[in-house]
Amino acid sequence: MHRRDFIRQTSAAGIAYAAFPILPSLQQPSKFKTAVIGSGWWGMNITREAIAARQSTIVALCDVDERNLKPAAVEVEKLSGDRPKQYKDYRELLQKEKPEIVIVATPDHWHALATIEAIKSGAHVYVEKPICHTINEGKAMVKTARAYDRIVQVGTHRRVSPHNISGMEFLKSGKAGKIGMVRAFVHYGGGAGKIIPDAEVPKELDWDMWCGPAPMQPYNPAIHPKGFRQFLNYANGQLGDWGMHWMDQILWWTEEKGPRKIFSSAARHIRTDNTDAPDTQIVDFEFESFTATWEHRLYAANEAEKTNIGCYFYGTEGTFHMGWIDGWTFYPADPKKPVQHQDAILHTADKHNIPELWANFIDSVRNKKRPVCDIETGQRSTNMCLLGMLSHKHGKSIDWDPEKQIILNDPEAEKLLQRVYRKPWEYPV
Repeated sequence: MHRRDFIRQTSAAGIAYAAFPILPSLQQPSKFKTAVIGSGWWGMNITREAIAARQSTIVALCDVDERNLKPAAVEVEKLSGDRPKQYKDYRELLQKEKPEIVIVATPDHWHALATIEAIKSGAHVYVEKPICHTINEGKAMVKTARAYDRIVQVGTHRRVSPHNISGMEFLKSGKAGKIGMVRAFVHYGGGAGKIIPDAEVPKELDWDMWCGPAPMQPYNPAIHPKGFRQFLNYANGQLGDWGMHWMDQILWWTEEKGPRKIFSSAARHIRTDNTDAPDTQIVDFEFESFTATWEHRLYAANEAEKTNIGCYFYGTEGTFHMGWIDGWTFYPADPKKPVQHQDAILHTADKHNIPELWANFIDSVRNKKRPVCDIETGQRSTNMCLLGMLSHKHGKSIDWDPEKQIILNDPEAEKLLQRVYRKPWEYPV
């Protein structure tokens, strides 16, 4: 199908885009004392947008690696004039600075403790996805946010992407018909990789604090910086990373709170490097009214498949693809009807919509209302990823009660809802 045959819906994009105004238009005089826990790549992506919105004074940065911390402080001062204090321990930062807003952009295994302590200190929190490493951490995060009446926004910026908004309106209107199956997927190229030897801990890095509540293992540059997501002590592989965005799209569309049965098949068929996350995974999620699947592979990039990322919603009136950079496309079941398409509208080289998500967060804080991706919303989407990984680790299917958020009739699987923290850290409840 040539692009000239597509029906473009750019007017819908403009309407959706306008729904999340950039913050200077709000004309609020006061600024929030804002701190950043995790000032690496993605933490600074968020911080730049917070500075650009002109609603925050960056009072402090925290990172266990000075190679992140010092350049971040220099950039913040250059962009804003703020001279944030620098910390390696977030607990000291929270005690001394008492920020009103905290950005949590650490590796996944730190999200729960940092978020909970920030909430208890009185701060509202913007936490990156996935919200946690194990399911019971997420429950504790929601419990704490509600108990302290704090706003917690999860960084699933596709909730405010114009094409995602209009795409959801299209799906919920019934134009795709009754949907019986959703297939979510992310496929990237790659190969076997290579073994990278352990190394001396860089002098700028507090490796013990980096590992924190997770198991301590020898420092390896394949883990840090930026490689942690493929190491299961610290993250949950491709499903826990990319999968979070697409599980969230599924739950955004459906009125159901989660799947009832989950089964994962996963393996390392290609990779022979240091990582231990699956390079191949398929997960079946059985909902009451439809079936959803997740699949990923970390090899075999190709031109045979039209797209390598997104969700296909299969309905009686046609097939709807919710994509990322390529927007969304609807392929009618009736070949006489035209294909419909909307382009994506994204920011910067990293192709995100953080400015709109940050605007929604600040508006929610000022007006004391739940944000577009509230912590409970983010928790349920995270749960889908973690349940897929739990089934993989358990080697069996999981029966799940999404309302009570409990595993049914499987005491051994229940043990995997949390893990033992390394001392002196204590698992949150």
